[in-house]
Formats: sequence, C-alpha cells, structure tokens
Amino acid sequence: MAIAVLSSGVTGLNAAERALGNSAHAIANIGTQGFQPSQAYFAESQPAGSGVTVSFQAQQLQQIDGPSQTDLAKETTNSLVYEKQFDFSAKVIKTADQMLGSLIDTKA
Repeated sequence: MAIAVLSSGVTGLNAAERALGNSAHAIANIGTQGFQPSQAYFAESQPAGSGVTVSFQAQQLQQIDGPSQTDLAKETTNSLVYEKQFDFSAKVIKTADQMLGSLIDTKA
C-alpha cells in the first residue's frame, strides 16, 4: 500500500509541476501579441487511486493581432494553488516514506 501512496504522490508532484510551468509560460507571454494561454485540467489516473494526470487545452484563436489573452490575476491564483498542490504531494511522499521505513524496521 505504501508503494501505491508513493506513486500517487509522485504523479501529483509531476502534475503540479507541469501546471505551474504552464502558468509561468502564460505569465511570461503576457506582453506577446495574440498569445492564447492554455488551461490545465487535472484528472484521476486509471485505475482509480493510482495518481493524477494533467492535460492542457488551448483556447480557440480569436484574433491574431490582438493583445495577449493572459489573465494575470487568474494565473497568479492558479500558481498559488499549484504550489500548495505540490506541497501536499510532497507531504504524501514523506508519509509514504515513513510508512515504508516503519514497515522495514518491523520486518527486520
């Protein structure tokens, strides 16, 4: 069980890191004419309980020569959420590591 929890924590870390990178990309391109940021979507991996996946959906191109469609307030808020998600996943990994250590100590 601890191995499955460890795997879930790692996929959570990876998903949060990719989503944070997506937000950083959007913020970095806030001054780029016509930039259309992607939206991150999280889903549970299959089979259930095996982790988290993230996918990105780009917005439809509406105008090529217009200003960037990046919403700085939204991206800043998303970045804070992804940071907390990353921290939580790291705590899951730490707990799984402690569980595995206890299990090994018990068996030894």
